Formats: sequence, structure tokens, C-alpha cells
Amino acid sequence: MSRADKAAAIAEISEKFQSSTAAVLTEYRGLSVAQITELRRSLRGNATYAVVKNTLTKRAAEDAGVTAFDGQLVGPSAIAFVEGDPVEAAKGLRDFAKANPHLVIKGGVMEGKTLSAEEITKLADLESREVLLAKLAGAMNASLSNAVSLFAAPLSQTARVVEALRAKVEAEGPVATTDAPAAAGEETTDVAEGGDAS
Repeated sequence: MSRADKAAAIAEISEKFQSSTAAVLTEYRGLSVAQITELRRSLRGNATYAVVKNTLTKRAAEDAGVTAFDGQLVGPSAIAFVEGDPVEAAKGLRDFAKANPHLVIKGGVMEGKTLSAEEITKLADLESREVLLAKLAGAMNASLSNAVSLFAAPLSQTARVVEALRAKVEAEGPVATTDAPAAAGEETTDVAEGGDAS
């Protein structure tokens, strides 16, 4: 591989580290090409699975500020660069590793935080973003329905009171108003229609 090709490969891997929400380092020793193709297909939509050269990946990780794989880039390595839901990608890797024990999850990084293989397995046990959003939407709808029912009862009672007052006013006619009496010591002047007050 020429120096220019190596520089291009390092830049590409570094960019993937920076643009991904997470990255999971695996060892694929013993997996067939067909199995790796199957793994790539199972991760599609959430992650891309790339076989990488250790020395180039180490330099790319340094360029991207990723320290999660220090000391782990040995043996045949591949990285799942996660662009979608990290939980779904972790589930895909975990499930594939259960069915194909030759796939070894070594560790990862998510939002700058180093993850151990155990933490990736725990991540896979979480509910996906879609499930959490659906539950949140359901809870919000239930809360909104409760709020509406809480306000509906007082509003309907208020409407009944207003309607009763309106019926009473219509039955009794308009309320008569009287002028307030003059305060003690004040003079009152009556002005006849068309007349002058003097």
C-alpha cells in the first residue's frame, strides 16, 4: 500500500470515528466471508461493519481523539461504525456473536466514552430508541387525557352555573340600578328637561 493510499485510509477511518455515534471493535478470526456478509446485512440501517488494518486504525483513532481501543488493536480486527441506534447495533452484534462464537466483541466508544465488552452487552439489553419513544408518546397521551378529564369536570360545572344565571336573568328581567345617595353635606341639583340649573 502506497503512502498516499495509507493516508487516505487513515483519513477515511478517522472521519468514520468522528461521524459515528458509536464504534464497536470486534475480532472476527474464524468467520467466513459469508458470515461477515451476513453480519453486515444484519447491521444495515444502524451500522457499517468494516474490516480494518490495526496500524492504520490506531493512527486514525489518534487523529480522531479516540483512546478506547488502545492496546486492543491486535489480531484480525473489524469495527462496527454506528450511524443509527446504538442499542439496535449492540443487539445485532450480541445476537450474531451468540450464533457465531468466533465473533468477539472487544470494546467500544460511544459519544467519547469508552465501553467495555460487558457494557456493550448491557447496552444491547436496553430498549431501542423507537420503543422508548413509543412508550413516552403513550405516557404523554395518557397524561394529556387525564389533564383534559381533570379540567372537563370543573368547566362543565361552570357552564351549568353560567347557564342557570342566564336563565334567571331572562326570567326576572334586567336588574334595576339605583343612583347612590348623595354624601352628607353635598348639594343635589335637579335639572328639569330643557331647563337651566341656576
